[in-house]
Amino acid sequence: MSENIMSDKPQETVRLSKRMAELGLCSRREADSYIEQGWVKVNGQTAVLGQKVTAADRIDLNKQAHEKQAQRVTVLLNKPVGYVSAQAEKGYQSAAELITPENHWSGDTSRIRFHESHRYGLAPAGRLDIDSVGLLVLTQDGRVAKQLIGEDSTRDKEYLVRVRGKLSDEGLRLLNHGLSLDGEKLKPAKVEWQNEDQLRFVLQQGKKRQIRRMCELVGLRVVGLKRIRIGKVKLGKLPPGKWRYLAPNEKF
Repeated sequence: MSENIMSDKPQETVRLSKRMAELGLCSRREADSYIEQGWVKVNGQTAVLGQKVTAADRIDLNKQAHEKQAQRVTVLLNKPVGYVSAQAEKGYQSAAELITPENHWSGDTSRIRFHESHRYGLAPAGRLDIDSVGLLVLTQDGRVAKQLIGEDSTRDKEYLVRVRGKLSDEGLRLLNHGLSLDGEKLKPAKVEWQNEDQLRFVLQQGKKRQIRRMCELVGLRVVGLKRIRIGKVKLGKLPPGKWRYLAPNEKF
């Protein structure tokens, strides 16, 4: 005769800041800042740094935290060749240096007024190589970064890729699914001919120089790469070197 034995195993605990990031409330760094300032409550009690929580615990941000988040901006830049996505390196300028009042696109319909504070703390939510162009997202908001580059992100990224070389039907099939990089099988992609020398790629991954390396594996050389969409947000008519705000009603 067997008995059902109830498990007394306690629920797994994680750091509060990690749990807040997992829930998409903010980034870990932002979470620690909010906790330090007394802006976070767990089950109705003010949280402390380093606190551990379970998935069953209720986490709330107070008014100040929500106001702080509302002030954070996300900008969309049409990155030209010659700029690096993150920190300046090897004599090349960072793309964030293009976020100036002079480069603000006159066609911006967001109604957000430029403020000098909008230039600080901008981090790229996804890379574009120095020799690639197109849509680059720079954000002060950890929630946006998590949407676009978090481990579980499912946002499509669409590119137009000009290539040289001959591509067989089998090569095109492999580009869609079947290639590996860095010892890891790539997720399925959508790859098709846009015109006689240009491919259209739609990916949900962002490995370093992924498209260029994928093309090399099937005998192609990339001579031009432009990102035109991330999720629901398109590059549209934004001119090279210009930027605009992500409008309050726009979602990736």
